[in-house]
Amino acid sequence: MPPCPGRGQSGPAQVRPGVGPESGRCAAPPRTCPLGLPPRESESVGPAEVKDRGAGPARSWEREPGTPGAMDGLGRRLRASLRLKRGHGGPPQDNSGEALKEPERAQEHSLPNFAGGQHFFEYLLVVSLKKKRSEDDYEPIITYQFPKRENLLRGQQEEEERLLKAIPLFCFPDGNEWASLTEYPRETFSFVLTNVDGSRKIGYCRRLLPAGPGPRLPKVYCIISCIGCFGLFSKILDEVEKRHQISMAVIYPFMQGLREAAFPAPGKTVTLKSFIPDSGTEFISLTRPLDSHLEHVDFSSLLHCLSFEQILQIFASAVLERKIIFLAEGLSTLSQCIHAAAALLYPFSWAHTYIPVVPESLLATVCCPTPFMVGVQMRFQQEVMDSPMEEVLLVNLCEGTFLMSVGDEKDILPPKLQDDILYSLGQGINELKTAEQINEHVSGPFVQFFVKIVGHYASYIKREANGQGHFQERSFCKALTSKTNRRFVKKFVKTQLFSLFIQEAEKSKNPPAGYFQQKILEYEEQKKQKKPREKTVK
Repeated sequence: MPPCPGRGQSGPAQVRPGVGPESGRCAAPPRTCPLGLPPRESESVGPAEVKDRGAGPARSWEREPGTPGAMDGLGRRLRASLRLKRGHGGPPQDNSGEALKEPERAQEHSLPNFAGGQHFFEYLLVVSLKKKRSEDDYEPIITYQFPKRENLLRGQQEEEERLLKAIPLFCFPDGNEWASLTEYPRETFSFVLTNVDGSRKIGYCRRLLPAGPGPRLPKVYCIISCIGCFGLFSKILDEVEKRHQISMAVIYPFMQGLREAAFPAPGKTVTLKSFIPDSGTEFISLTRPLDSHLEHVDFSSLLHCLSFEQILQIFASAVLERKIIFLAEGLSTLSQCIHAAAALLYPFSWAHTYIPVVPESLLATVCCPTPFMVGVQMRFQQEVMDSPMEEVLLVNLCEGTFLMSVGDEKDILPPKLQDDILYSLGQGINELKTAEQINEHVSGPFVQFFVKIVGHYASYIKREANGQGHFQERSFCKALTSKTNRRFVKKFVKTQLFSLFIQEAEKSKNPPAGYFQQKILEYEEQKKQKKPREKTVK
């Protein structure tokens, strides 16, 4: 489905008043686990633990004495879909009192850079709608799985069962009310499932109407992989779809060949040989982009739906780890835009709740008291707006407007750096032809923003004899000569975005490397060349 039409200007957004006793409105309990799920004793709920840098007490939810475990049914589904807890064998336990140990976290925007050589995928699944016995509603179920895994240990089997139980919910996030159709535009989207150990699995989905006469229900092809490369998997889904129109039996040899092939290194190509009845042998080339830090994202939909100024305000809200909700009709638009928004944070990683398309049964996620970035289908707009929420940026992608905002989004970033970003985005935008050119053009100014604001971080990590580093936060902030830049950085260093980034830098015993470091070195060289010219002018 194409992105939402229109690139509306940002109209007057509704500035949401404070939600709480003083506002006279019902607020979500501030000390309760999201969706009313009580955490276990001493179990922290929320983002991954980071070292204290003077930012105050760590965020967590605690159970109030006597607080009931409300919404148990929803809680069980949330645990099944978002918390893929590893099995440890032993007798089965009742997990009805368990909380989310770690919310859905992003990957796609900050997935590891895979050097190549590993498997393309773990599963190919077909998820279909099956009518419930005693109701008119439908439920999504897995009707095809490749490969079928056997001889698993008990813990591995339990983990696989949890994974396979969660996936159908995200393949059909629209709810259970469906009717047979004769026409249905195909949609390509993705979701992320995060394990308690931080490992991520990505679901690449193609939803379409299967070939055949008369009205029928849509189904979803879903490839589960730990690799983030959306353009590549979209092409694989094209091949799967083409073969399914012939026979499911034709899919098996293609996917078997793909599973045996090694994932290519950046810029490299893998070629698969596949036989199709009546067509003969085909050679399919799958090429991985040379610049791997943007291989998981496509900025085209975000540019189509929003203006540069609006994108900048979304970026500013994300940098301060606020709550952001995207609304759109199509799953493809939601998925692409939320991945693009998160990708703007490179080289930093969104470490909070991240759900590209929220299933209907999990809409209460928008009431969580901690930061999140989620996508919601437009049909649920009123339900979202009626929910008790504080400090939310609610983005209507179909109209290109902000329905709710905090009100200070234009003032978060230093004015000079904001102007630099907007100027760079506007230069030569109409001359860009390919998706790779668009991605680099959009991402570049935001990467440059971080280069200017925190690119000197490595100089302020002091190392001990054993190589362990210690970040000198105060000296780091003082090194900025601009007062407005310094004021912003003092806030930014308290975020988990920055804390997780610096923790990795402190632990690393190797010199900084990669795309971000390359841009830092280029910027420093430009400054060196600029100084002699300034002296000559004087």
